[in-house]
Amino acid sequence: MEFEILINNTFSEINSDDTITPIANKSVVSMINNFEDTEWRYNHFQNFIWDNIAETSLSHKERESLVNNHHSLLTYAAKNLRLSDKAGDISKGSEIAEIVLYAIMKHHFNALPVVPKIFYKQNAQDNAKGADSVHLIIENENDFSIWFGEAKFYNSIEDTRIGEIITSVENSLSTEKLKKENSIITNVSDIDLLIGDEPLRNAIKAALSPRESIDLIKPKLHIPILLLHECEITQKQNTISNEYKTELIEYHKNRAESFFRKQITKLGALPHYSEIKFHLILFPVPLKKTIVDRFVSMADFYKNS
Repeated sequence: MEFEILINNTFSEINSDDTITPIANKSVVSMINNFEDTEWRYNHFQNFIWDNIAETSLSHKERESLVNNHHSLLTYAAKNLRLSDKAGDISKGSEIAEIVLYAIMKHHFNALPVVPKIFYKQNAQDNAKGADSVHLIIENENDFSIWFGEAKFYNSIEDTRIGEIITSVENSLSTEKLKKENSIITNVSDIDLLIGDEPLRNAIKAALSPRESIDLIKPKLHIPILLLHECEITQKQNTISNEYKTELIEYHKNRAESFFRKQITKLGALPHYSEIKFHLILFPVPLKKTIVDRFVSMADFYKNS
């Protein structure tokens, strides 16, 4: 992973509020970019996005056909972005968060991107349809887990914004939405190309069949929730220090407690809630606008090149 990990724990290991229950099957990851010459490394962050953009913007076949032509790879990826189309830019930063989550899933969780979501978005207005990322992790030769991610890029992660992401997670866990995502996985060709073990591949497709009860999938279901967020603590820094790390760790622990407290209150009664694994991923940036503007500029460059 290209960023320093500050927290990588189960929620029960870092939670200080005994009133939050149940806390099993929850984890928290906090990661940070670093600084260079007293500036937060914007270019390093942008490079991370563009190094990983093909995973979610292009199909597996497209990625393979362009693997030896980096410029063409980025050009074709940019053409599939909504953010580079000003008229279709509904939620600034949404695609940035999706790409970052895809990269984290690949590099931190070692997951397979079986549905490149930006590639399969149906049109430029289709920001809210389905999970923001869809991955599989091969646990062993006979088992797998399925990961339906949520990704947000917020100006703040104070309590007033937490309800929004919890509602988004709630919507994604409806039986209708889960069955739809399962059907997409089994109907796109990427799963055939990414999972060479035919018996395991067939077992995965059978488990995700619309004929199966969704209850059987929930013990295999993981929900990674990326909160890429503007951060006042980070804005005030010009170098990595132990004081900065300590302050940010405490802040992210506080935000995790608030998030899971509210999530349990709203979602705790959902069928088989306690069997689903939730992973809160927190990534602070100094200024959202700077990142979005640079990304749009680069996307326009590649789109028109």
